[in-house]
Amino acid sequence: MNLQIISPRWLIPVEPEGVVLDHHSVVVEGPRIRALLPAEVARREYPTAHETRLDGHVLVPGFVNLHAHSGMSLMRGLADDLPLMTWLQEHIWPAEGALLSESYVYDGTLLAGAEMIRSGTTCFADMYFYHHVAARAARTLGLRAAVGAAILEFPTPYAANAEEYLAKALAVRDEIDGDACLKMMLTPHAPYTVADDTFRRVVTIAEEAEFPIMVHLHETAGEVADELQKTGTRSVARLDRLGVLGPQMIGVHCVHLTPEEVSLFAHRGVHVAHCPVSNLKLASGIAPVKALLEAGVNVGIGTDGAASNNRLDMISESRIAALLQKGASGDAAAVPVHQLLRMATLHGARALGWDQEIGSLRAGKSADMAAIDLSGIETQPVYDPASHIFNAAGRECVTHVWVQGEALLTDRKLQRWSEVEAVELAHRWQPRFAATQNPS
Repeated sequence: MNLQIISPRWLIPVEPEGVVLDHHSVVVEGPRIRALLPAEVARREYPTAHETRLDGHVLVPGFVNLHAHSGMSLMRGLADDLPLMTWLQEHIWPAEGALLSESYVYDGTLLAGAEMIRSGTTCFADMYFYHHVAARAARTLGLRAAVGAAILEFPTPYAANAEEYLAKALAVRDEIDGDACLKMMLTPHAPYTVADDTFRRVVTIAEEAEFPIMVHLHETAGEVADELQKTGTRSVARLDRLGVLGPQMIGVHCVHLTPEEVSLFAHRGVHVAHCPVSNLKLASGIAPVKALLEAGVNVGIGTDGAASNNRLDMISESRIAALLQKGASGDAAAVPVHQLLRMATLHGARALGWDQEIGSLRAGKSADMAAIDLSGIETQPVYDPASHIFNAAGRECVTHVWVQGEALLTDRKLQRWSEVEAVELAHRWQPRFAATQNPS
């Protein structure tokens, strides 16, 4: 019997909400949580189990990054301080056109995954190309991932048209379905890059196969205005007419929503992936997260890609998410820390259909966990460990990470890959991407 005991100073299971357990342990048997017990009871009942004592730490479920373009970590900082369409059309798409390949996606996802592990993330939802390669990188690192290949109407080095994108999206379903840590998604890029017929096909396939659908939606005011001019309707209404809005859909960004659209999301059971830093950096706006939560919409948190955020850091992402809602609403109680922790863990898991497996620490669930050290000067004194996770600590305080009970990070050291290899990999790609940029 492969038993281990993880004994932090504080344990926040997320379910039930608002609970902070002092001097409790998580008993792990193989890949799963066997029990949550007072530490002394755990030691007495399981005397032969290996114990990891973390006397100054808080233990939480691993963070669920609900939206990422992981391969794009190799473009971190390539084209900063630009609006979305300029950034995409003049910098990102030309770079992808020159370098998009399986090796690029694999290496970029490895780099992203290593960064996410060191930030306490145990699961990420990825929308990019060559999703089977992203899945392979997740396997290499031991991470949990929901992966989808972008679906577009126009050609890229990956595919020529929507039919080919869809075919490639589905070609690896058997390979992915056989892994408990991997999940397939269908990821039509956005209403302005995907036609009605393609959306209809995506919905039909997703309903038959029970795949989540992830789509960028209402990210910028310009996107909404262009859709109105082109079709006479807003993208949310168009997707609702096409049957896309529903419990299988994860709307990414959703910055520019009317109150009626917020109510429609709640009625249809749509999930939202909130990416506040990317929205701020690209001057897209501030999503109405407080209104969405109050309406009962399930909102998780995503970092977006490192090219539009520069950090794949769920702790700072979550902190900014809460601060934005407080400042925008004038309500200092908006998005309190325990709700914020749920957004960064259980809400993301629920959006992916994984909430019975991950997102909280409870007997029977997978042992996907992160330990955050609150013993340093910067986090003293500790009145409220939940608050400290987001308001005082940072990703540098994450010391240990487990997925399915396996240690992926121990004392800040990656267990399946080395920091030296990660840096060397980035250095190999840097001059190639730099060469794709127009100096003017």
